[in-house]
Amino acid sequence: MKEFFPRTAHVWTLEEPPALRRITLSLPYMALLTGLLLRAWRSFALTHGAPDSWLWVGGTFLAGMTFLFLMTTLHIGNYTLRAWLWRVPAFAALESGWEIVMSLGLTALGLEPLGAEMAELSDWMPTAIRILSWRLLGVSLFALVLAVVVSIVRRIILASEDRTTTAVRIRRASSEVAVVRDDNTPSP
Repeated sequence: MKEFFPRTAHVWTLEEPPALRRITLSLPYMALLTGLLLRAWRSFALTHGAPDSWLWVGGTFLAGMTFLFLMTTLHIGNYTLRAWLWRVPAFAALESGWEIVMSLGLTALGLEPLGAEMAELSDWMPTAIRILSWRLLGVSLFALVLAVVVSIVRRIILASEDRTTTAVRIRRASSEVAVVRDDNTPSP
């Protein structure tokens, strides 16, 4: 008769990634952290800076976008390019959602700047739509450029390490996937 339970036990060790890596692997945590910090940064920069100075406004805008793109890169850098197809829009939507929630909280407290004045609750919905549309567009375009750069660099590295057979296999496999997808589509 066959044994259903082994007589010897094997010890498995689980290696936990460091705390920062665990956070970067999590889509909700990265989106939450990015959305809250980005909205707090915007509120601080517009209330404590020189709003008439183009240098101040431009510098704070660039710092905010740099932070957004850095956090996006930290998250999607853990995954393959194919996983980016759903992770990038999901990250942008969740990030903008948390930013919209933060904006609502700041507006309710009277701390959300809107130009030279403080925003009111009637200003919240147009602001929310603007945040969502610009984040989806900006993060998606950034990820598209990043994906092109990543694929070019990978091919250059494969060629420099004289691993051209790997590059050929990758190209062949991706073309076979495209052929299979074309064959599975119904003809008109």
